[in-house]
Amino acid sequence: MDETEARRALVETCARLYDRKLTVSAGGNMSVRCGENILITPSGRNKGLLKPEDLVLVAMDGTVLSGPKPSIETRFHLALYDANKDTNAVVHVHPLYGVALTVNGQSLRCNLTPEGALLLGKVAVVPYVTPGTEELVDAIRAKADSKVMIMERHGTLAQGATLEEAYNRVEELEFQARLQMLCPDAEDLPASELARLGVI
Repeated sequence: MDETEARRALVETCARLYDRKLTVSAGGNMSVRCGENILITPSGRNKGLLKPEDLVLVAMDGTVLSGPKPSIETRFHLALYDANKDTNAVVHVHPLYGVALTVNGQSLRCNLTPEGALLLGKVAVVPYVTPGTEELVDAIRAKADSKVMIMERHGTLAQGATLEEAYNRVEELEFQARLQMLCPDAEDLPASELARLGVI
């Protein structure tokens, strides 16, 4: 994907995340691989109002190549790209139900529906760490093999081979979190069905 197309696609994804209420105000950060570099959302900007020229081009060593100040979470995006060569997009959002689960001390259950089991698999939990710190970068790097994570009291995070895949994962995670809160006594799919789906 060339830089012009990557800028357009990332801005469209940010607007969709905002419209779907998967993130609010200036919360969250999103990025996409662009050749040898990444494009990432700028610091402190509403994700529903971004334009292609607002995005920040950052080298893999963290050097800002063009644009304004990048997200304070740029370092954990770079850590995930470094750890997973098949990751071409990273989406971190602050969705209401996903965050509510962790505030309530609950873990996400992904096996209530086949879609949750197939798209999310095992969701890693990152214990609360102050946003923007090297400790958070280290905590996420330690779980880099998980395509989906919940960051306690902070938000959700997904990697994808494409922006669409990363977007789909955070959207599905929020659906599953909401379903779990609406149906707290529901049972997971039986192990025999999970095996048939190929997830265990």
